[in-house]
Amino acid sequence: MPVVLAAVGRAKPGAMRDLFDDYAGRLGRGPLGGLELREVEERRPLAPNELAAREAELLRAALPAGAVRIALDARGQALDSEGLARRLGTWLDEGRRTLGFWIGGAEGLAPGLRRDAELVLSFGRMTWPHMLVRTLLAEQLFRAETILTGHPYHRA
Repeated sequence: MPVVLAAVGRAKPGAMRDLFDDYAGRLGRGPLGGLELREVEERRPLAPNELAAREAELLRAALPAGAVRIALDARGQALDSEGLARRLGTWLDEGRRTLGFWIGGAEGLAPGLRRDAELVLSFGRMTWPHMLVRTLLAEQLFRAETILTGHPYHRA
């Protein structure tokens, strides 16, 4: 099951991008398939609510039709690694074809994206830099894949 990460903003070269690329590169050997990053950006100056709405359009369009839609948002559900792996495993067992994740920009996700998501996932109530969230997600996807395949990477 390939994974598509639709995220607002462009990652600059450097340590954070390198770490994301490392974890993203580890996927694809197990049931999750590869991780494709689709970066979106609105370059026109807009009011904050207009910007969030425009970014929502771009993020929505970046996921393939029929993808499982997962929004990352601090107001979402906090799962442990095993819980995330179980949820992904359920979607795999159901024959879902693609996993899609949304990471918003500085204004956060528009309410419509959170409503349209099949899961709103939180990495905690703290605010994280958007580029770091990408890396956290890539690592947790790799960890989930190792849990699903019984690989010893994950130790509870």
